[in-house]
Amino acid sequence: MSSVTLKGIYKKYAGGVTAVSDFNLDIEDKEFIILVGPSGCGKSTTLRMIAGLEEITEGELYIDGKLVNDIPPKERDIAMVFQNYALYPHMTVFENMSFGLKLRKMPKDEIKRRVEEAAQILEIEHLLDRKPAALSGGQRQRVALGRAIVRNPKVFLLDEPLSNLDAKLRTAMRSELSKLHIKLATTFIYVTHDQTEAMTMGTRIVVMKDGFVQQIAAPQYLFENPANLFVATFIGTPQMNTCEGTLVDEGGVTYLTFGEGCKVALPENKGRKPEVLAYAGKKVIFGIRPNDIHVDQAYLAQFPDRVVDVTIELTELLGAESNLYLSNGDNQFTAVVETGTTGGKMGDKIKVYFDTAKIHIFDYDTEKTITN
Repeated sequence: MSSVTLKGIYKKYAGGVTAVSDFNLDIEDKEFIILVGPSGCGKSTTLRMIAGLEEITEGELYIDGKLVNDIPPKERDIAMVFQNYALYPHMTVFENMSFGLKLRKMPKDEIKRRVEEAAQILEIEHLLDRKPAALSGGQRQRVALGRAIVRNPKVFLLDEPLSNLDAKLRTAMRSELSKLHIKLATTFIYVTHDQTEAMTMGTRIVVMKDGFVQQIAAPQYLFENPANLFVATFIGTPQMNTCEGTLVDEGGVTYLTFGEGCKVALPENKGRKPEVLAYAGKKVIFGIRPNDIHVDQAYLAQFPDRVVDVTIELTELLGAESNLYLSNGDNQFTAVVETGTTGGKMGDKIKVYFDTAKIHIFDYDTEKTITN
């Protein structure tokens, strides 16, 4: 078992700076947990408190049900992989991977077995005699992972391990890490500012902002049911479109009005919810994802009460799909459409269909969702 529990964790620095506030999370055995958020949100500080590299100001940290607040890092049975790899330049790959085991005075034959086994898992057997300077970025990252694997830790902590790699290698290493998690069958806690990494790798995602947890959920649930405006705009590429609007209750139908003459109907199962009707006549913020704005004529004809007049500002070709940048007055929207179906060129005025079944509506002041 390798569960981790954080109860009411705070990290406060001298001068009154609070980096992490009231962090609560139960991490189950074999989970792949991602801590994600912008720079300075407290995610790496949280990871370092789990590792024992940062002192916990308040709260309790348990590993396998054992309180470890005052237990030194080397006795927590965790392994940490850093952003900068932290390899010893004068040592070979074998020596780097075996160094921690030698400090523990492990028998030589056991060290050799563990290093060779980890090297095989990571496909770096042919690199064991090389030094870090002779390795590529991706190979160095694998060595850093190997150094953690040989220890057979209860928990792997990974602090932005892919951020120094180029885009292509980063994509490849994402899938490699996911496979490694399954192969090792242990708990991974992974920090990143890249929401694509979070969405593609995690079993659950912890979204953080300004030291506070905003939402904890499985990737798809987080995408479809954001708890607030920050989560909604942070998760998803391209970013969710947001706009100020007003809810109107008219003839048994709830409409959303915004921009220059825009008025779209909400479906009954969304617009007639009591919590949504409570905002009738009030200003709100709404969000719609780029994939939920369509140019297909079939939609325009079928749902005339969900059509919006826009101007094409720019078309960004991405192969099979295109990003369509649109405007209505001062409001800007991005739509992801099939290439060749835009229905116009830059400067043209066109009509688009807003899939209002997928619209998210947030309280104007608190920015919390009122539709999920």
